Amino acid sequence: MARRAFVVNAAVRDKVRHLAGVGVAQDDIAKIIGCAPKTLRKRCRDDLDRGVAEANATVSGYLFASAKAGNVTAQIFWLKTRARWREKTGPEDPIAGGDTDSKSEVLVLPDNNRDPELTQVLRAAQEKYFARKPQRQPAEVRTGLEGQPVEIDHSIGTLPDCGRNPLSGDEEQTASGPGV
Repeated sequence: MARRAFVVNAAVRDKVRHLAGVGVAQDDIAKIIGCAPKTLRKRCRDDLDRGVAEANATVSGYLFASAKAGNVTAQIFWLKTRARWREKTGPEDPIAGGDTDSKSEVLVLPDNNRDPELTQVLRAAQEKYFARKPQRQPAEVRTGLEGQPVEIDHSIGTLPDCGRNPLSGDEEQTASGPGV
């Protein structure tokens, strides 16, 4: 026995357009109108597309009217999605920006002096990068309370009060040593 042909009339097209516009999945629309999903896509492609487009146009109209009425959230959403406005999250040029705490890495490539122009550009970029970095003092020089440099004693294991090394075994044991 042959399968009965699916008849598409104006009522079916309106229903498909409405269901597609409110966001119903195509498989579910096919179940509602009583056909296979492939038949729905084949015979009602224009109605599926038109329903989604009409729904988007309607919602866009309401959004636009709300934005014109003074709804700031609607205005921001409209400008970000339709006018391509963006919020800046960081500087466009990481070297030109003043963010010295960023965890960016700098890759220095050897130029082997093959191209003098490239060497000059690389040196200029390197100078520009390191010019914005704060200069650190060497570890040996520290500043005191008045801002004067303070010398640091680098002798290992020497106590400041007695001046002798308690770790050597040749000297006699002290009262706090291991022999007590």
